[in-house]
Amino acid sequence: MRKSKNIIISGGGTGGHVFPAIAIANALKLIDPECNILFVGALGKIEMEKVPAAGYKIVGLPVAGLQRKITFKNISFIYKLVKSLKISKQIIKDFKPDVVVGVGGYASGPVLFMANRKGIPTLIQEQNSYAGITNKILARKARKICVAYDGMDKYFPKNKIILTGNPVRQDLLNKMNNQNEAIGYFGLQNKQTILVIGGSLGARTINQSIIADLDKLGTADIQVLWQTGKYYHSNAVDANNNKGYKNIKVLDFISQMDLAYACADVIISRAGAGTISELCLVGKPVILVPSPNVAEDHQTKNAMALANKKAALLIKDIEAPEMLVKVALELVYDTEKKNELAKNISQMALHDSAKSIAEEVIKLIQE
Repeated sequence: MRKSKNIIISGGGTGGHVFPAIAIANALKLIDPECNILFVGALGKIEMEKVPAAGYKIVGLPVAGLQRKITFKNISFIYKLVKSLKISKQIIKDFKPDVVVGVGGYASGPVLFMANRKGIPTLIQEQNSYAGITNKILARKARKICVAYDGMDKYFPKNKIILTGNPVRQDLLNKMNNQNEAIGYFGLQNKQTILVIGGSLGARTINQSIIADLDKLGTADIQVLWQTGKYYHSNAVDANNNKGYKNIKVLDFISQMDLAYACADVIISRAGAGTISELCLVGKPVILVPSPNVAEDHQTKNAMALANKKAALLIKDIEAPEMLVKVALELVYDTEKKNELAKNISQMALHDSAKSIAEEVIKLIQE
């Protein structure tokens, strides 16, 4: 009788890690419905809610991030890390995984470290164009490293690298070509449209930059679909209501992102790895404003990977209040530039990434 495959998927901390991890799990289940999948995440983080909602079991570790300045929190970090390593060892002993997949985030390190020590095959999914220190250490013993960008042999052994791209939400392209439905859904008109997104929580600098130049947007012959995130929604609504601009639609969250992308002529966004992978598949002109508040400045490096290939425009966070709206309005009227950006970003798209990664996981087990 054939033994069922046991697979651990570890990591999380942000939606950018969790949703790709769930996409990989779903792809594994399509290949082998009998495989057993266990997630390992960080207690108190988004994965502890989203993974069970997707139908998978998850175990939480008390792990936290290392502070980059001298602080008493790092004493707590060491205690939590030691405890997480101990728990990870027990999880591996009890679950007996055939392979362990790390998707990044706090919980990824302890589980992959213990799996490597036990000689269990590990696969790293590196989402960013710049590898963090944890993945560089773990890569020494990993069997395979799935990446989303060319040139990652700067950080990892070349013979272990597989270019797969980052998994994205499966419904992303469902209605990408149905612009009329998209316009109707959001109550917009048939005009040039700037889509502003900053993730589910919102992006403070982007929102402040839009508010500061609301008059320029409100008086232009365009329309704006503006996802503010829940923290900034009331301020944005008040600012727009005070001006009375009907061509600016303010939403705290957009669930139908396929329709939002369908009606966009220009997109303003942060530069998280998952978001960039989506934007490459969408193939629309993009202005990236990387967040400076992420580990090792990953977002700037992700954005540079596109900007260097003329596949996106990059505006630094500190420059956004003065530059963002000005550049967006120039771009929305510049058909030639829009076509160039759309063509170049589309060429960077990698399709069926979750399936490709799942196939590499299965190969590791069969080896």
